[in-house]
Amino acid sequence: MTLTFGTDGMRGDARDTLTPAVVRALAQAGAEALGASGFAVGRDPRESGPTLADAVHAGVAAAGGDTVDLGVVPTPAVARWCSDHRVAGAMISASHNPWHDNGIKLFAAGGSKLDDATQDRIQARFDELLAETPDPIVPTPVDRHRAAVDTHIAAVVASVAGRRLDGLHVVIDAANGAASDVGPRALRELGATVTVIHAEPDGRNVNEDCGSTYPASLQAAVIAHRADLGVAFDGDADRLLAVDHTGALVDGDQIIAMCALDAQARGTLADNAVVVTVMTNLGFRRSMADAGIDIVDTKVGDRYVLEALDARNLSLGGEQSGHVIFRELASTGDGVLTAVQLLDTVVRSGRSLAELAGAAMTRLPQVLENVRVAVQPADVDGPLAPFVQASLDRMAGRGRVLIRPSGTEPLIRVMVEAETDAEARREVDALVDAVQSLFG
Repeated sequence: MTLTFGTDGMRGDARDTLTPAVVRALAQAGAEALGASGFAVGRDPRESGPTLADAVHAGVAAAGGDTVDLGVVPTPAVARWCSDHRVAGAMISASHNPWHDNGIKLFAAGGSKLDDATQDRIQARFDELLAETPDPIVPTPVDRHRAAVDTHIAAVVASVAGRRLDGLHVVIDAANGAASDVGPRALRELGATVTVIHAEPDGRNVNEDCGSTYPASLQAAVIAHRADLGVAFDGDADRLLAVDHTGALVDGDQIIAMCALDAQARGTLADNAVVVTVMTNLGFRRSMADAGIDIVDTKVGDRYVLEALDARNLSLGGEQSGHVIFRELASTGDGVLTAVQLLDTVVRSGRSLAELAGAAMTRLPQVLENVRVAVQPADVDGPLAPFVQASLDRMAGRGRVLIRPSGTEPLIRVMVEAETDAEARREVDALVDAVQSLFG
């Protein structure tokens, strides 16, 4: 079975699916489709990373291109290098997945993620190359630059225009990933007192019970160290979640809400609008409406957020998962940049993160269920429309329903937001029953 693009690149188990031969074919297809003679290649610290990096270099070389190896860097550092040097790029990472998975995220020249049409061209050529008998992968001579980390840190530090984080005690959970060095260095340069956990990558411990997907240890560490707050990255550091001084989790919706309201107050929120995805909490939507801030909705995936930002020249957008894009500062989600922007907002407000988050929005209970079906139906919305309307009628305008098919596997995702957990759970159960009865 061939691999296909998901919402953020292509991923698979590096032990048997995302093999060097597969990665070389994808890199060659990408280099051909993008028409890029130069490629920057970065990776997170997974065990399979160096081997797959060799495969990317070989694939680009087969397409007639040259590569630069950036080593272990966060995904946004690759995007920044691509922007600064006007080259295309590849990041080897499976983000928040376990160590044995890996993936490839491609950037067009200039550091932007790929649109659907470009992905389709790459997919078609990739499938052709996989059908051929590949030559053995021979390591190619590669220029190695380790300046990408320093360049990225300097840009992140400069993003707050000389302001400081002195007096703020922050716990960083680096997920044993690509920000294990970058995150602490950036915050310390800005004057924060930093306690670091999960910053000793060994190739197999990335995201292991840590990072933005598993924030329990960060919550405990913030309380134990009596810190002002904590921040958690994922394996490739393109997303961020936070924890306030009480140990409460602060998600991407809340981070965007705080930054949007702050930017509005300072007159820097472009066109008085933010971009979010369909998964964004109803509480966020109510808060923005109350503030008179326009919301632009997109499909799930930060590349769609970026497209919408650029379409209206907007400055802020992101996802509940913690991908946040400050468009005037970066071309992709950046966990370390988001941390600095959030902490700067906290310091300037003179309030705690808990107070600021509570004032920014009230998060409504949200329940999500993935329902496996025999075959992905061509039409989900039509058959389910009566059931969705019945659910909305029962909630009488106090909730929201979102049903969407997975783009990569036979799943239908059912999400309900309501005034209480019990109500959201009840409506999800009813809709799951409807999905199962209709689609098996």
